[in-house]
Amino acid sequence: MENRYSKAMAKTQPSEFFSTLKSYAQKLSDGERTPAEVATALNDWAKESADSVKGRIHDEVESAVLKMGFVKREEFDELAAEVKRLKKTQSKKSEKKKSDTKKSDTRKSEKKKESKR
Repeated sequence: MENRYSKAMAKTQPSEFFSTLKSYAQKLSDGERTPAEVATALNDWAKESADSVKGRIHDEVESAVLKMGFVKREEFDELAAEVKRLKKTQSKKSEKKKSDTKKSDTRKSEKKKESKR
């Protein structure tokens, strides 16, 4: 359930928080709003503010980390997996070349033996 009061509070600046809170207290004391309405508005505002702060912190940390030249653990793990895959592929290719070379050497030596006879 979306509350129109919480939207008003979510848009307020921290410096305006106390004046908004004061106006809610006034409306509560004047009987314009019920305690449940005020409580709901404050809870909604707190949740929205927390999400906003978390987002800002995440963005700032990511920006600072990138400026320092660090990578995320996820990116590092992906790169490590790619290197491992490439090493396996390279290893298989080199093993195949070695076996092909041995076969070729064996054929050459057999041809030499035949030509000497």
